[in-house]
Amino acid sequence: MKNHSLILLLLLVVFGLFTPTVVFGEAAQTDHVVQQTEQVESLPSIGVLLKSILKSTGVVGFIEGNEESWTNGFGRLVMILVGFLLLYLGIAKKFEPLLLVTIAFGCILSNIPLAGINEPGGILYYVYEIGIKTGVFPLIIFMGVGALTDFGPLLANPKTILLGGAAQFGIFTTLVGAIALTQYVPQINFSLQDAASIGIIGGADGPTAIFLSSQLSPRLLGAISVAAYSYMALVPLIQPPIMKALTTKEERIIRMKQLRPVGKTEKIIFPLLALTICLLLLPSAAPLIGFFMFGNLMRECGVVERLSDTVRNALINITTIFLGLGVGSKLSAGEFLSAETLGILLLGIIAFSIGTASGVLMAKLMNVFSQNKINPLIGSAGVSAVPMAARVSQDVGAKEDPQNMLLMHAMGPNVAGVVGSAVAAGMLLAVFQ
Repeated sequence: MKNHSLILLLLLVVFGLFTPTVVFGEAAQTDHVVQQTEQVESLPSIGVLLKSILKSTGVVGFIEGNEESWTNGFGRLVMILVGFLLLYLGIAKKFEPLLLVTIAFGCILSNIPLAGINEPGGILYYVYEIGIKTGVFPLIIFMGVGALTDFGPLLANPKTILLGGAAQFGIFTTLVGAIALTQYVPQINFSLQDAASIGIIGGADGPTAIFLSSQLSPRLLGAISVAAYSYMALVPLIQPPIMKALTTKEERIIRMKQLRPVGKTEKIIFPLLALTICLLLLPSAAPLIGFFMFGNLMRECGVVERLSDTVRNALINITTIFLGLGVGSKLSAGEFLSAETLGILLLGIIAFSIGTASGVLMAKLMNVFSQNKINPLIGSAGVSAVPMAARVSQDVGAKEDPQNMLLMHAMGPNVAGVVGSAVAAGMLLAVFQ
């Protein structure tokens, strides 16, 4: 009897210890199966998954974007094709490839639907906000250009600075033209700040155009930048017909006297003197003039060669990459595809042509009062597209007289044009900002 009682007691203990575990384990297993069943039942069908994948493609992005505006749909595709065209011009035709290739790729990236590259949180958004909107990248580029510039030809023949100044006439005539378009074309509405930014295209100086438009008219930055660099790249096509139309054969074969040697002291004093004049008379131009002259001083002083080499090579190259991508980010379809863009392109070519003509005509005027004649062809170099405009002067002159060396003479007004465009930008900033 005792044995039976002991066995019964052991059975109760065993069932008391293990039954809850078994029951609860079975319940847990049942719950897990139920959850799995519910998950299986909640999974979308293959058709729904395929639709979700399809909606995330760029093809659908181009199509659905048209519901809001065509610039959000097929307009993006148009701008991507424009980007490929710019790549072709930069790679195959070598039109300002250092910037045109990067601008073109930025244009393509910024128009990809659903990618968000050009929206807050995207990399191109921050490249533009940090480097271009603040004006940092153009100023670094200007410093690099200063480190690459030799003011020797200008110092050897100081009167050529008048040619660089005359070539800036296109800036101010184009400003008036932009205001006129606003008055007579209903689809165009340029403010005074917009007109000033468009006018600077006539200086044919990309960093200056970017700097000024980023300060006065950020919404037009893409169109202005592309116009400025496109016309700079087309200098060999635009300038020669104007130069030949305004000069005679006798004027084109004028041989200028050899330039005098310029000493190191003169080259060191000049950037300091130019900066001093700027800070006294036109402080608004100090960012551009200051960085330009700082780069040139590093080049000429001879004691910071490592810094000078970095500025004119590694630093300017790195900045050029991000500057181009940032400018390209403003070539989104919504901002670029408009009547205003066509107006900017039209005004840009007018500005560039007037600047070229003004330089040539100023040289002809100077010859009236000077015994030492100036070849009017070098006046076209005042548009500051360094050094391409100077090379065009040399090429056009060499076709008339292969022995006539105009390149170094043309570099005088060419670098004067860089300073002139910076001064003009400072004046516009002082008036319209």
